[in-house]
Amino acid sequence: GDGQNLFTKDVTVIEGEVATISCQVNKSDDSVIQLLNPNRQTIYFRDFRPLKDSRFQLLNFSSSELKVSLTNVSISDEGRYFCQLYTDPPQESYTTITVLVPPRNLMIDIQKDTAVEGEEIEVNCTAMASKPATTIRWFKGNTELKGKSEVEEWSDMYTVTSQLMLKVHKEDDGVPVICQVEHPAVTGNLQTQRYLEVQYKPQVHIQMTYPLQGLTREGDALKLTCEAIGKPQPVMISWVRVDDEMPQHAVLSGPNLFINNLNKTDNGTYRCEASNIVGSAHSDYMLYVYDPPTTIPPPASQLTREGTPTCTVGLLSMLSYTTATTEPAVHGLTQLPNSAEELDSEDLSDSRAGEEGSIRAVDHAVIGGVVAVVVFAMLCLLIILGRYFARHKGTYFTHEAKGADDAADADTAIINAEGGQNNSEEKKEYFI
Repeated sequence: GDGQNLFTKDVTVIEGEVATISCQVNKSDDSVIQLLNPNRQTIYFRDFRPLKDSRFQLLNFSSSELKVSLTNVSISDEGRYFCQLYTDPPQESYTTITVLVPPRNLMIDIQKDTAVEGEEIEVNCTAMASKPATTIRWFKGNTELKGKSEVEEWSDMYTVTSQLMLKVHKEDDGVPVICQVEHPAVTGNLQTQRYLEVQYKPQVHIQMTYPLQGLTREGDALKLTCEAIGKPQPVMISWVRVDDEMPQHAVLSGPNLFINNLNKTDNGTYRCEASNIVGSAHSDYMLYVYDPPTTIPPPASQLTREGTPTCTVGLLSMLSYTTATTEPAVHGLTQLPNSAEELDSEDLSDSRAGEEGSIRAVDHAVIGGVVAVVVFAMLCLLIILGRYFARHKGTYFTHEAKGADDAADADTAIINAEGGQNNSEEKKEYFI
């Protein structure tokens, strides 16, 4: 036994796989090595196998090592195995075999096959007969959720049950709920899943098919289409006019509403209502009918040929442009939310912002048109005054100019002028 040292290593193996037990000796002197099972029964003595268990096979035997394999390992094979070296005194070392058992069955159960939006349902997942206990994780789509787990132990095996309380929404319809386990004996992802089936009340949206330009004017035709989506699919879709009767010339055809030859008496709010077994919802369309478009005046050159001054023609064109630009630039409607419950402050703010923006756009156009007309009128006035003063000739008389030709000197000229010589020629002076 001088300097000899016997050693071995612990082994961890998955149930059904192969475990390898190695008894090694440093500085061997050819002493006998043997391997014993947890019951102290000899498995191998040197290279001889007294135990009649064919699952044990000799892999290597030498004076420094005894290596044995155990195939098809089961949970009953778990325990301490002893390596003995016959020296004086004898040496002994042990190795521990740990057997990992993956979950034998993974089940997921949902309290209700079909849920209604806003309802809280219970989902359970069970991983049975594993060793050690399994860790269960929950996912809804790609989002991880938190569950509550309970562990039961029976005959060195563990059963884990995890409970998840889930409040469902309409967006969860068709989304998988995934139960995934983590275990040292499991490689990759071991999981099971169930798809949620969620019923929800209709979502209603009104689509304007025409007029194509989106601006409703007198004489035009209007077509509105009501789009309703729900689960189950809405079976009842209807049109009403809020606080008034539907126009006599309106035509209802399923989800479509037709109004031909619009006039201002058609102004109002039109509502589409849809319902299913879960509930009902609606969406509103606010109609405002504008005046027909303004007629475009003839070209300025044509008016000039008929004798109208160019400045007047320009003024008329400017007025026509101003009238045209003050026409509303948006169609006469406001799309309201699907239902009163879904109306929130953001929707109201957007609606008010749109209406205020339209009013500001019209006010700016009117102010700009008025300013342009005033400036143009002032330019025309200046041109007319300039041409008038250019063509007018003014005259004035001086004392020196009256009778100056008949006088010998200035004093005589003044006297003659004061004397009122009517027959003398007047001298005139012009200014431009």
